[in-house]
Amino acid sequence: MAYVATRGGERAIEQSQRLFRAGMGEIRPERVSEIRHSMPYLIDRVMGEASLYDEDLAALALAQTGGELYEAVLLLRAWRTTQPRLQVAEPVTQESLFTHRRISAAFKDIPGGQILGPTLDYSHRILETSVLNGEPYVPAPVEPAAEPAPARQPSVAAWQADNELLTAPVPDEVTGNDIPDVTREPLLFPAKRAHTLQSLARAETGGVLALGYAAQRGYGQAHPTVNELRLAEADIMVTHPNGTVFSAGRVKVSQAEVVSKQGAELGLGFAATLGWNEVKVIAAATLDLNSEGAEKGSATEEEFFLYHTEGVESSGFCIHFKLPHYVTFQSSLDAMRDAKAKKAANEKDKNREVEPAE
Repeated sequence: MAYVATRGGERAIEQSQRLFRAGMGEIRPERVSEIRHSMPYLIDRVMGEASLYDEDLAALALAQTGGELYEAVLLLRAWRTTQPRLQVAEPVTQESLFTHRRISAAFKDIPGGQILGPTLDYSHRILETSVLNGEPYVPAPVEPAAEPAPARQPSVAAWQADNELLTAPVPDEVTGNDIPDVTREPLLFPAKRAHTLQSLARAETGGVLALGYAAQRGYGQAHPTVNELRLAEADIMVTHPNGTVFSAGRVKVSQAEVVSKQGAELGLGFAATLGWNEVKVIAAATLDLNSEGAEKGSATEEEFFLYHTEGVESSGFCIHFKLPHYVTFQSSLDAMRDAKAKKAANEKDKNREVEPAE
């Protein structure tokens, strides 16, 4: 019935959009600010999948779409394409990150030490229902550490490479506008390393988790161990026209290294994204670790997981099935009816052939 109404033309379509937006109500700056401050991890996920770091715009996209993640990411990506590229920042190294959380499941002691940072990993999952009865929930204050951890930490993989446990990846010498950019170039296979990491960085979290989980449960070639998981802030270093290099600010980033024994060395998988999103980078690094030598069409084949974790494209393809498909569907029905008619005619002819002569 909805599509019958849609045939009414532009007015019907406009009214359907108005009906959706009426449900969202008036969007005021205070509402956007509340979303930004009350749901920081959701904001981080939207920014990461949109490849655009702007907390205010991410909060606005969520307010405008009623929290529909795919629509919010699509809005941000569309807005991003309208903006000029002013500058290309300097490469960010792990050692330069301002670290808030850094843990390893591979070693009890790692160079620089373990930093639990902000996490719910070790907490009881209890819903604070008293809030619904008018009692505010006030979190307990954080007690300062007796000896604060260093803000910048070395890379565990680099330490392993120094101890001949793995072969460190060869640094990419390409810089500036010569860096391959998956937002400006088509994704072709075999994919460029930059395109692989960029695609995983902006991949849909749930899709990455599903395929990464499949690899972890045995549908991949390698079972991962978290070498290092890090939540941090990265300084965006840019060059002023006068030649001075300065920080234009910081952005939150997540990164994960996972390893697995491969022959005489450790195999290394890596992933990073904008914002703090631990489950995504662990799952993405697992896929990166398993991609080499993966069977064609398997969950860990690079072409398979890069295509099928592209959230905006995959959700758009799924949603497009809601649109009218009258012509193709009627063509299928006509073909079915024609096949049935031919089958009935053939059976009738066969019956005539077997009838006894009088």
